[in-house]
Amino acid sequence: MNMNCNSRYATSPREVKKMDTKELREEFLIKNLMTKNEIHWIYSHYDRFMIGGIIPINKTVILETVDALKASYFLERRELGIINIGEEGTLTVDGKAYILKHREALYVGQGNKSVTFSSKSSDNPARFYLNSTPAHKAFPTKKIGTNDVEVIELGASETANARTLRKYIVNSVVDVCQLQMGMTTLKSGSSWNTIPAHSHDRRMEVYFYFEVPEDQAVCHFMGETKETRHIWMANEQAVISPPWSIHAGSGTSSYSFIWGMAGENLDYSDMDVCAINELR
Repeated sequence: MNMNCNSRYATSPREVKKMDTKELREEFLIKNLMTKNEIHWIYSHYDRFMIGGIIPINKTVILETVDALKASYFLERRELGIINIGEEGTLTVDGKAYILKHREALYVGQGNKSVTFSSKSSDNPARFYLNSTPAHKAFPTKKIGTNDVEVIELGASETANARTLRKYIVNSVVDVCQLQMGMTTLKSGSSWNTIPAHSHDRRMEVYFYFEVPEDQAVCHFMGETKETRHIWMANEQAVISPPWSIHAGSGTSSYSFIWGMAGENLDYSDMDVCAINELR
């Protein structure tokens, strides 16, 4: 079997208030996500969101079901989003091949029985980051290239948060049930992402930080507006953000991150902004 899966259960602000650093990291931080020739899944009980990663080196890796789903195949009741942060690779969905180059994505609809992952080169492999959510309807599989994304420029250099946001898997780009995915890249000289911070009680979110230099880090902020917490993160690590929590970060160097969401709606702008000077 080329897969393993671990569960993370939902917690309320009351429990999180009592957590020390070790407990926070165990509850929300996802390490060792990008594994060679094996799909490592985290099954979050926040909106049944699944986070995974795979680096196919010298073999084709099959997307198999896991016990947590109680399904005969992985996408029996789910949809899947993939973004390639490595070199060229191929995803084959029910016999049809899709080539994904660096920073290209693929949406795979509910009901597809066979999905495989492979790399063009073992020396320079693809690095597939995966998000999956429950789906109640089947939509067509669609590739999203770098020219297909919806691009938004945000922030300013004066506030150290100038960044480019690219929407890959959102309802303005592709038909989806509830999964949303995109990528944000900080501009030179900026370090803060998602500022002003916000929460959205209608959706949970996961951040996956990448392109973080080995000797640098990103400090991710979470928690309630009036009682925030922080988690220090390294390259290619992810963090789960509950619906009641803010999500923002600042890096000690340049970096990028992929955001994924699921929940009540597909309204990207549905958020509750927190005034910066009111954060505690």
